[in-house]
Amino acid sequence: MSTETTDLNQGETGDSLWLANYAQRAYLEYALSVVKGRALPDVSDGQKPVQRRILYAMERMGLGYSGNTAAKPVKSARVVGDVLGRFHPHGDQAAYDALVRMAQDFAQRYPLIDGQGNFGSRDGDGAAAMRYTEARLAKISSLLLDEIDEGTVDFMPNYDGSTEEPKQLPARLPFTLLNGASGIAVGLATEIPSHNISEVAAACVALIKTPKLKDEELFELLPGPDYPGGGQIISAEADIAEAYRTGRGSLKVRARWKIEELARGQWQLVVTELPPGVSTQKVLEEIEELSNPKVKAGKKTVTQEQTQLKSTLLSVLDGVRDESSKDAPVRLVCEPKTSKIDQNELITTLLAHTSLETSAPINLTMVGLDGKPVQKSMRQMLEEWIAFRRQTIARRSQHRLGKVQDRIHILEGRQTVLLNVDEVIKIIRNSDEPKPALIKRFRLSDRQAEDILEIRLRQLARLEAIKIEQELAELRGKEKELQDILGSPAALRKLMVKEIEADAKAFGDARRTLIQAEKKAVAEVKVIDEPVTVVVSQKGWVRARQGHGHDAASFAFKAGDGLYGTFECRTVDVMLAFGSNGRVYSVPVSALPGARGDGQPLTTMVELEAGTQLVHYYAGPASAWLLLSTSGGYGFLAQVEHMVSRQKGGKAFINCGSDGTPDTVCRPSMAHAPNPATGVVASAAEGGLHSPASHVVCVSTGGRILSFQIGELKPMPSGGRGLMLIDLEPKDQLAGAAAYTRSVRIEGLGRGGKERDETLEIRSLNNAKAARGRKGKAADLGFKPTAVTRVE
Repeated sequence: MSTETTDLNQGETGDSLWLANYAQRAYLEYALSVVKGRALPDVSDGQKPVQRRILYAMERMGLGYSGNTAAKPVKSARVVGDVLGRFHPHGDQAAYDALVRMAQDFAQRYPLIDGQGNFGSRDGDGAAAMRYTEARLAKISSLLLDEIDEGTVDFMPNYDGSTEEPKQLPARLPFTLLNGASGIAVGLATEIPSHNISEVAAACVALIKTPKLKDEELFELLPGPDYPGGGQIISAEADIAEAYRTGRGSLKVRARWKIEELARGQWQLVVTELPPGVSTQKVLEEIEELSNPKVKAGKKTVTQEQTQLKSTLLSVLDGVRDESSKDAPVRLVCEPKTSKIDQNELITTLLAHTSLETSAPINLTMVGLDGKPVQKSMRQMLEEWIAFRRQTIARRSQHRLGKVQDRIHILEGRQTVLLNVDEVIKIIRNSDEPKPALIKRFRLSDRQAEDILEIRLRQLARLEAIKIEQELAELRGKEKELQDILGSPAALRKLMVKEIEADAKAFGDARRTLIQAEKKAVAEVKVIDEPVTVVVSQKGWVRARQGHGHDAASFAFKAGDGLYGTFECRTVDVMLAFGSNGRVYSVPVSALPGARGDGQPLTTMVELEAGTQLVHYYAGPASAWLLLSTSGGYGFLAQVEHMVSRQKGGKAFINCGSDGTPDTVCRPSMAHAPNPATGVVASAAEGGLHSPASHVVCVSTGGRILSFQIGELKPMPSGGRGLMLIDLEPKDQLAGAAAYTRSVRIEGLGRGGKERDETLEIRSLNNAKAARGRKGKAADLGFKPTAVTRVE
């Protein structure tokens, strides 16, 4: 069957439809059902459907508060059964899991359910079975449910039409922000952090009073999330504001701790608060993994990086234990190796390598008032909730006004009766149909006449007339007040502000999460600064031998492999590997394997893209400058530190071109480097390999040579293609470029593929001098050049 059409209604004939259309329609319906019916909260009340149904069912079961008196809790199984039978035809475990989460004070900032029994722990322990636990509504849930029967929200039939359930709950505060939400739908996800009730209320009041309030002023009132477990947000104010402004972002959150002084100058680090989603058990497992590393899949031994982390951790940490209890929900004790260990060093090491410092995502996606799932900014969220609350108060006022007016109508009828009680009694006694007679005689409504016929005799007393007068006066006052609210937007706003402030005062508490910008913890691995020689083979095997001055002929390699080069550097330096795709991969020299054996392939230390090969290598100080070039004849200068990346996937740095066949990367050449003894760049007068190069020589595969001053090149810290070094013939390519002071060595292949090389001194090189970008001078080398390296 053809599936060319994408119109869902096109191609349908009678009882048949295109298979593609059916699949597309079915998937869209499923996706929409998951998004709106399961995974995302509603901006109005902050609840997902299952949570809303649980709360409504418990309220109907009488498990809320009557004044300040709490209802007696009932078995959770009874609640789950009522929810499934009436509103939520899904699995009982899913409903119970939602109930449990709403009762966990470490999962929700303001738990909506008061649970009794084992409802799980921060360490991931599950709750007891529903037959063992009990539940009732927490007092704060009254902010969601108190106005449910006052015409504030719409109701819809439940799944089998036997009863009705609310579409939303009439939330008196924006619970979307108070408790946050987390969920994954089809193509959508949400991650809303919890916030402090007092700050959210203050932001709402400010927006109600000043709709055009600036974002900066709004974020001063609502500075950031307030997580249930406390912790510290170390992201800058600008990062938090940007996440609130766009509705998406990531915050850096770290644990909070204290230093406890012990006897004889000893001390210990005690973690008391953890970031969201982190448990003491998780931190203990991470420390165990670091101190006792396991061999990774596909590896034969523990990697050098794992060994270094183990050494770093065990040099500062002696032991860790969990002393959490009922009195101290989080108490993780870390003992230093010795009391002389720097406290900041221990703290930084733990923060850098465990979840004591982690990222907390923000994704403000929810179902809006229009029923559409959208990612919203903080301002949009608050404005939509304010619009919902304004509508709720208007509907509540209209409902109350109707009840007040109905009561006034009844009392006015009774007042008429009391003024003519004898005549009313006479009509009732003598008439076969007293209701029409009363309506005709006293001009009563049907409602008033019905009430009079049902009135008790004791309510005809003189005292009752006084009560009616008093009640009518009171009701007419309420009627005027409600009419003012409905007729005046200003009065409605004033009432809204008053109620928000009252609710915030009743349920507000202090902020738990500290917001204080700090730098991200980075643990520096201590490396002893000593000389080392890095040996690289032609196939990319690398090793590091202690000291300098080794004879290159003494190095052995695997069969079919040979020497690429040796680099005399130091353990604090960095090694670069240049990929055929122009990416540069960096590995600390200290992380390279020792000189025993043949070393280790550098490809195991980095992550190469498919089809990429490592073509050239360099090891040296981060402050050194390199001349980088490509076979297309372009090149530039760059410092080693500009090419270093923490990512194993490297850093895109050299533009190899994209027109047809891409250029290849030529061997990098050191332009100049700092003196190992002084750490500063040597002057040209000092001579030697560490002298700054004064010229650049370019050699093409066709045998043309061009020399020019290095000052004609420009540094490019961000990488790129660079400037044209030499003007190449159409079929010619650049074999290499080297920065030099006095001499260079040109390597190549002679007849029969025999390796040849020739060293050119400054006198020969001066004959090829010209401006950068010229064609250069043809040289009779007797072989095809493949590379050029600096001698001095």
